[in-house]
Amino acid sequence: MTLTLRNDYGCTEAVIDENCGFDKFYGIADVLMERLKIHFTNKIDDSDTSYWDFSFKGHKLTLHYNIYDGVSIFPVRCKDAVPKDNEAVLELAKVLERMK
Repeated sequence: MTLTLRNDYGCTEAVIDENCGFDKFYGIADVLMERLKIHFTNKIDDSDTSYWDFSFKGHKLTLHYNIYDGVSIFPVRCKDAVPKDNEAVLELAKVLERMK
């Protein structure tokens, strides 16, 4: 797993894999649920995009998948993210990177 950090949308986004399918998305979701005991609170699925919201240490984040952009994690309030939300994304990215 190679993580890339971006700030294209006004918040920190941890890109887990830019070129993958739904199987990678579901694999990351399984890791979050099984190893980190994360529960998804809202799931929006479309034919080519998914947004699954969850809390990580009190911060609301989104696990995102798109057939063109891959899998990433970012704050739910992307444009209005506070610094602590962005820090939570960075912390989770480091945790996921160590788990690879």
